[in-house]
Amino acid sequence: MASTVAGSVPYSSLTTPKPSDLNPKIYSLAHNPNNPPSPLNCSNQSFSAHSAFRSRVCINKNARPRSRFSPIVYSSSPVVSSEYLEEPQTKVKYQTSLSLPGCSSSLSLLGTGYREKVFAIIGVKVYAAGLYANPSIFSKLDAWKRRSSAELQKDSSLFDAIYQAPLEKSLHIILVRDLDGKTFWDALDEALSPRIKSPTPVDESALSTFRGIFQGRPLQKGTSIFLTWLDMEKMLVFVTPEGIPSSVDATIESSNVTSALFDVFLGGNPVSPSLKASACEGLAAALK
Repeated sequence: MASTVAGSVPYSSLTTPKPSDLNPKIYSLAHNPNNPPSPLNCSNQSFSAHSAFRSRVCINKNARPRSRFSPIVYSSSPVVSSEYLEEPQTKVKYQTSLSLPGCSSSLSLLGTGYREKVFAIIGVKVYAAGLYANPSIFSKLDAWKRRSSAELQKDSSLFDAIYQAPLEKSLHIILVRDLDGKTFWDALDEALSPRIKSPTPVDESALSTFRGIFQGRPLQKGTSIFLTWLDMEKMLVFVTPEGIPSSVDATIESSNVTSALFDVFLGGNPVSPSLKASACEGLAAALK
C-alpha cells in the first residue's frame, strides 16, 4: 500500500493576530469579526510560566483541577485554551500538561501534528499526535536558545539531544477514524523496520512484543496510544479508549527499537512533518 505524509502546515497561518499580549498560538483561532469577543480579563488570575510555550496565559485560580485527561476528538470550531491546544487539521484537542504512569513529573506539550495515508490515491487523515516532554528538558537545551523554529527544524542535533536527555518523553496518538490494529502496526512497521539495519535477538523480541499489542485488536476512533520513552533503553506503551491509562500494555526494552521509533516521528524524514514543525515552534518559544 502506498503511503505518504502530509506537508507541514505553519501554525501561524491558521491564527488571526490580535492586539493582545497573549501568545497567538494559544489565543482564540476562530471568531466573528463582526462580533468580536470581549477582552480577556486577567484580574485575580495568575500566569503559567511552566508550559512548553512559556506563554502568558490566564489561569483561573478558582478552577477545579482535572483528575483525568479526556481528549475531545472533534469540535465544531478550533477552540484553544490554556488547558488544551488544538491540532488544527484534525480538530483534536490535547491537554497542555498531563501525568502518565511511570513518569516522575507532569509532561508539557511541545507541539501537535497529524499522519495521513493514501488509500486509492486519496489522502486520508489517520491520527493526530502530540509530543510531550518533562519540562526539565529545557535546561538541557541551552545551545539552542534564541533560535528560530526554522533554524531548529534544520538542526538534527536538537532532537538527538532531546532523545538522549535522561528525562521522559511521550507521544500521544489519537485515532481520528476506526482502524484495525494490524493495519496500524503495518503502517508503523513500514517506517520503523528500515531504521533498524541489523536487528539483534533483543531487538526482534522487542518488536514481537510491540507487534503483539495491536494484532487482532480493533482500534476505534478516539482511541489513545501513548508511546512513552522513560530513557534510551526503555519505553512504555499504553492503549486506551479514553483518559489516562491505568496499566501498561507493554514495556519495550531495546535501545535500537526505541531510538528508531523516536526517529520515525522526529528524525530527518518524519512520518508527520507537521508534528516536528509544531514541536520546533513550541521549543523556539520556550527557549527565547
